[in-house]
Parts: sequence; C-alpha cells; structure tokens
Amino acid sequence: MKNTHIRWLLIVWMFLVSAVAYLDRVNISIAGGEIASEFHLTNQQLGYVFTAFLLGYALFQTPGGALADRLGPRKVLSLGVVWWAVFTALVTALSPATGALLVALIAVRFFLGMGEAVVYPSSNCIVANWIPSAERGKANGIIFAGVGFGSGITPPIITYLMVNYGWRSSFWASACLGLLVGAIWYLIARDKPRQHAWISAQELSLIESGLPEAAAVLPGSRNTQMSWAEILSTPNVWAVTLSYFTYGYTAYIFFSWFFIYLNKVRHQDLKHSAVFTMLQYLSMSAGSVLGGWISDRLTNRFGKRVGRCFLAFAALCLCAALIALGMQVADARTASVVLAGGAGALYLSQSVFWSISADIGKGSAGSVSGFMNMGSQIGGALTASLTPWIAARFGWSASFLTAALLCTLGAIAMLLVRPENVVQGQLVETG
Repeated sequence: MKNTHIRWLLIVWMFLVSAVAYLDRVNISIAGGEIASEFHLTNQQLGYVFTAFLLGYALFQTPGGALADRLGPRKVLSLGVVWWAVFTALVTALSPATGALLVALIAVRFFLGMGEAVVYPSSNCIVANWIPSAERGKANGIIFAGVGFGSGITPPIITYLMVNYGWRSSFWASACLGLLVGAIWYLIARDKPRQHAWISAQELSLIESGLPEAAAVLPGSRNTQMSWAEILSTPNVWAVTLSYFTYGYTAYIFFSWFFIYLNKVRHQDLKHSAVFTMLQYLSMSAGSVLGGWISDRLTNRFGKRVGRCFLAFAALCLCAALIALGMQVADARTASVVLAGGAGALYLSQSVFWSISADIGKGSAGSVSGFMNMGSQIGGALTASLTPWIAARFGWSASFLTAALLCTLGAIAMLLVRPENVVQGQLVETG
C-alpha cells in the first residue's frame, strides 16, 4: 500500500470547517447595519446581540471539549454543524413584528454560539490524536488559517448577497454551506488513526511514534485523562487561559467592530470598508500559517519554551504596537493597512495556544483546550459590549488602545507558561 497523508486531509478539511464557522459568525457583523436598521436597534443593542453569541460560545467551550474527549470529535463536530446551521437560518425568521424581538435575536445568537463551541476543542482532539508533536504548529496554523480565510471572504460575499438579494439570503447561504462541509467531514473523518480504513502502515507508524502513548489508544480502552481538579490546579492551564483571554478580547474587536469602525468612524464607504475588512482577515490567515511554521521550526531547534512561549510573546507585543500605531495614523486607508498588520501579528501566535493545550492536555486535549478557549471567548464577549461603551465615552481610539494594553498583558502571561510540564492524568475508562 502506498504511503498516505490522511492526517493532512483531515487538517485541510478542518480548515474548511473553520472557515465556514467564521463565515456563519462574522456574517452578522457585516449585515449588522442592515439588521439594526430593519429591527430599529441601537449600537448598544447590537452589541448585546454580538455578546449573546460569544456568551453561548464561551460557556459551552468546556462542556464541548469534554464531549469531544468522551464521544469523539467526529460525531460531536458533525452534530455541532447541524445545530449551528439551524440557528443561523432561524435569524431569517425574525422580523420587526416579532414579539420581544431583541430577546429573540439574543436567544438565537446564544444558541448558535453553543453549537459552534465544539469546533475547536474537537479540532484539538484531532490534532492530539492524529498529529505528531513536531507537526502541531503547522497543523494548527492551517486549521486557524480558516478563521482568516472564512472571515476574509465573508465581507465581499455577504455584501454581494445583501445588495442583490437582501441580508437574509446571506444567512441561508451560510447555513447550507455549513451542512455540506459537515456532511463530508462525517464521511471522511475518524477519531483515531487506527480506525481509518484508508491509512497506510507507514503513516500510522509515523503518527503513533510522535504521539504521547495515551493519544494512540482506541476509544473504549483505557486512556490518560485529567480530572477537573487536576486541570484547575495546574498553573500552566491558568497562565495560557489568561493569555488567551487577552487574545480573544483583541481578536473580537476586529471581528465585531472593525467593519463598523471603518464605515462609521473612518468614513469609508461600504465597498472600501468590505475590502479593508477582507484585508485584515487575509492577514490573519497568512499570520496563522506562518506562525505555525515558525513555531515548529523554533520548537524543533530550540525547544517548546522558545518555539511556543517566546514566539507568542513577540507576536502579541507586535500586535499591540501596530494597534497603537494605527490609532495615530490620520489617513484612513493607511490606518486600515496598519491595523490589518496588527491582526496578522496577533495570529502569528494562534497555533501556539492550541499546540500547547494539546501537548499539556494529552488525552484530555479537548477539555483543556475547551477551558482555554472559554477564556478567549469571555474576552470576546467583553469586547462586544465594552467596545461601544468605551467608544461612546472616551472615543474609538480608547477602545482599540484598551485592546493593545490587554494584548501586552497577555504577552507577559505567556512567559509564565512551561509547555514541557505535562499534567499527569489518571487512567480512566473512556468508552
């Protein structure tokens, strides 16, 4: 049998799942102006709608990760895709005549967030089970390039659909695309390499030789998992979660408010706002892939402390500096390019967080990464509501500079992480 590369097929498909997930969540930031106009919402109320998604997403991160550990990422992710497609489509059923409209909109977005919460803990289970430690930076870089790619293609696609067919058409298109990608994932994915009929003996040997022993065990057998007491008493987990909290706060100021900032504050028209918003997302995508590649190269040469923590420290500091610089630039287009560079710098560190959580989590990679990502999404939820509040009282520059300050604190927190210190779990039944 010829040597196969099934692990990279799964990683590439996770890239597509990631892209569609972000298409589903970012579409409302592009269509937000139209929705707010039709539903008579203020910016503050629209911020509540953004926050509702992030709260559902944040609160279900840890349960979603535990489900992926217990039931396997293939099933959990497939069910999650169906869930989020339904709630994406439900937004279109609302109208100004809907009773308690704001409450209904908040509820739909909250449940959408719950469904999307399983994506990245499930992907981290795939990475932990399928990807040797030496390749995890690159694998996570590819997966999270889907964030930038999906978000990057969203502005022109959503704008086109809005102009020609109305904002509701964009939500239907997002839902249908998600169902298609999720169905194919269920057909091609397996939780463990030994379960996959297509894999060659050479690839299986390569994978298992680069994994912690527990990660290669079949579901239903004894596996190394951490109890929640172990997870919550581990300094590494808290340090990386704190840093990822600041990362999430910074990332979501781009996801939720950058388009509106360009359009309303920098006075860019709808077309130019969409183009520059796309630029920042493509910068994120490029930063994610480049950061994963750099992380693996540095890790293999200098160890995980340099390849993971020091890289994240440098990337977060660079992001903070570029955000601060972007606020000082008078020309709107130049400022947009500088801020897009800041988004790309932020994503240089993206794969680091997920590689570290897979390394320290071992057989509980879904739970550890879910807890970590919960911190990020709480930061994102805070951004959604706090950003317009700060902007209304102190100006939009203050909103972005707050993100820059937090980003710097996150960089410092990464220096506290010791990725070589793996949490020792207990042998427990996983089936």
